[in-house]
Amino acid sequence: MDGQQLLELILHASIVVQLVMLILLVMSIVVWAVWFAKGAQLRRAQRALRALEADFESEQGLQLYYDLDAKPYANSEAAAVLRAGVEEFLRLNQQQVRHPTALLEGAERAMQVALQKAHQRLGQMLPTLATVGSSAPYIGLFGTVWGVMNAFAGLAQVKQATLAAVAPGIAEALIATAMGLFAAIPAVIAYNRLTARTNNQNEALEALAEAVLVRLHRQALRLQQQVEQG
Repeated sequence: MDGQQLLELILHASIVVQLVMLILLVMSIVVWAVWFAKGAQLRRAQRALRALEADFESEQGLQLYYDLDAKPYANSEAAAVLRAGVEEFLRLNQQQVRHPTALLEGAERAMQVALQKAHQRLGQMLPTLATVGSSAPYIGLFGTVWGVMNAFAGLAQVKQATLAAVAPGIAEALIATAMGLFAAIPAVIAYNRLTARTNNQNEALEALAEAVLVRLHRQALRLQQQVEQG
């Protein structure tokens, strides 16, 4: 079947089948758009995290907080986690809180909030892929069933039933199933791959939060020593 024959089948299909095909076409476009957009977002997030970790592990340490706005990753999820923890630590310190446990608990809670926001941001649009992957085959199947019904209903108006009479109707109906699979298969693949990458990124952000807590714990102990000595 060449492209012209396929186009003719689509144009001569019933309104319901054409509507099903249109829905599946839109769903397929959405899948590819989400795949490319989420892939680019995750690549940016990963590059930002690697750059921040490199700076954090250098001599800058917590000093990096004061230089964040000048960094190319200033608006990244990783920067938000670091910023939340250090800001809460400094806020409690300004309120004369000196006990290490209280300082660390406050910083940890602040970073947990930042982590939750990062998880939500990185996980956006993934449910769309799951929805397309699970529903597109059934939408295509509905179009196929409807088309086959019309094809056999048309036989009632023909004196002699032949394969040539029913074949075009069945062929146009099966196109809906093919389009449903064409939308669903990439959606499932994209969902699985992007979910795995998102989970890895979330785990890396949580590891960053733990590293920040380690540095903040050292700073809290120094502050406590200064109070005891002062």
